[in-house]
Amino acid sequence: MTVAAPLISALGGWGPEEFDKSAVDPYLGGLPIGPLGGVSAEHWLGVEPVTGRDLFARVVHGAQVSLLIAFAATAIVVLAGTAAGIAAGYFGGRTDTVLSRLMDLTMSFPSLIFMIAMMSVAGDVDRVLLMTLVIGLFGWPGVARVVRGQTLSLKHREYVDAARVGGSGPWRILARDILPGVAGPVIAYTTLLVPGMIATEAALSYLGVGVRPPTPSWGQMIAESVAYYDTDPVYFLVPSLCLFLTVLAFTLLGDALRDVLDPRGSRT
Repeated sequence: MTVAAPLISALGGWGPEEFDKSAVDPYLGGLPIGPLGGVSAEHWLGVEPVTGRDLFARVVHGAQVSLLIAFAATAIVVLAGTAAGIAAGYFGGRTDTVLSRLMDLTMSFPSLIFMIAMMSVAGDVDRVLLMTLVIGLFGWPGVARVVRGQTLSLKHREYVDAARVGGSGPWRILARDILPGVAGPVIAYTTLLVPGMIATEAALSYLGVGVRPPTPSWGQMIAESVAYYDTDPVYFLVPSLCLFLTVLAFTLLGDALRDVLDPRGSRT
């Protein structure tokens, strides 16, 4: 749905920024006309109060923004965390000390407050790119700790010693022997990261420091719908249910992959 958002929203006949004043009642404060928030053959999930924008189109395009930020931030976290964890675990010594202290420092920051502050003072910049970088900045230490522990276990295995004796350099060993060994836990951990990234993006948008209107986002839609939760509950329920189901789906996927790729960790 996210990849084909423009095509799917076009099926409903409305774009995310198109206004339909005929779908709202100006004499009732702009509330949608009809039951369930204006659900009809023309507007499949109803309309937004006051503006009359189609909720189906906004939910589909909001998924595109929310998941783009979540996946891009997760990619940054996994790449940075894997590189730092492998380097700390394999090389040890001063490298391990510096990287471990950097992990501790990053994890000790009140990340949400810092994200809100950075997003609030940002000027005219690409909000999607900025949110991706800010969220990714604070997520990598968790991955790095997992990879570091796995690397410490792998670097003393017989096949790693054999590769070292055979003349393989450290970078060849890291690429051919260590990295495949940590890939399973990293993949499982990655799928568990995505729900948290989605929720973080939604929280920042809900607080008003995420993507700016008119760009749709699930968190932004939930924030705007709070004022209508008693008069138009469907407007509140639609983006909230989409967010809940997406986070639940990725959580279940992460648990299943963890059981398959790291069965010893799942039993403990």
